[in-house]
Amino acid sequence: MQVEELACLAVERRAIPSIFLKRQVIIDCYLPKNVHSSNDLSLLLINDGQDLQDLQFATMLNQLLQSNEISPLFCVGIHAGKDRKNEYGTANVLDYQGLGAKAKAYNQFILEELLPFIHSQYDIKKFRQKGFAGFSLGGLSAIDIVWNHPHIFSVAAVFSGSLWWRTKSLQDDYNDDTDRIMHQKIRNGKYHPELRFYFTTGSLDETADRNNNGIIDSIDDTLDLIRELKKLGYNSEYEIKYINYEDGKHDVQTWGRAMQEFLLWQNKDCFDS
Repeated sequence: MQVEELACLAVERRAIPSIFLKRQVIIDCYLPKNVHSSNDLSLLLINDGQDLQDLQFATMLNQLLQSNEISPLFCVGIHAGKDRKNEYGTANVLDYQGLGAKAKAYNQFILEELLPFIHSQYDIKKFRQKGFAGFSLGGLSAIDIVWNHPHIFSVAAVFSGSLWWRTKSLQDDYNDDTDRIMHQKIRNGKYHPELRFYFTTGSLDETADRNNNGIIDSIDDTLDLIRELKKLGYNSEYEIKYINYEDGKHDVQTWGRAMQEFLLWQNKDCFDS
């Protein structure tokens, strides 16, 4: 079903019956027009696709395409289900509350149902690049999926990511160095030269400061994750970009501003590489 049509972009809403998630997954497909060859087309998957309308994403993407500021980009906004806190997590590792139980199934949905659906329905044999973006818990999910599948994805974008996701509660002998799940995954991983990462936070994301160092946890967790990536060899701005918005909040207005800057960075540093 076509939802919207702009000068350089058409938006279609589709539904995919998922065996892995045992539900129908709604997706919004943002299709660039006048693409001469699929070899020029890249793919960006976005968690919490139901929020993209509030970000005025279609207008933003259309303007960037119209002004030739970015290369042709096919975006897919994946609507979250009712069990978001279980589908968005870290595959194979639950948080201390037992959340994330369906994260592995969500990985399978992305790889075995969504990507084949996109290729077959839109007759695209291969994309130039594939990226995955998300906000908050959706950002954690996005980087986890990219990290798990570096042979498929090239870019992860994490906006105010829930990188505090941990195996122990703060009251249960919690340790920053060992109990944050995504940090441990990266610490125990290896350098994949094809991967690139984009992070944003807002100084008003939250007020929590568990180690009382005067820096909110959202920023601390992001900076610590970047340090882990740098230890593996991701040291250039081409590979890692981080922006903190001093007036940024944990909301769609901030993420909308961050999204536009990410799309420009992704185009410059990835698609033109």
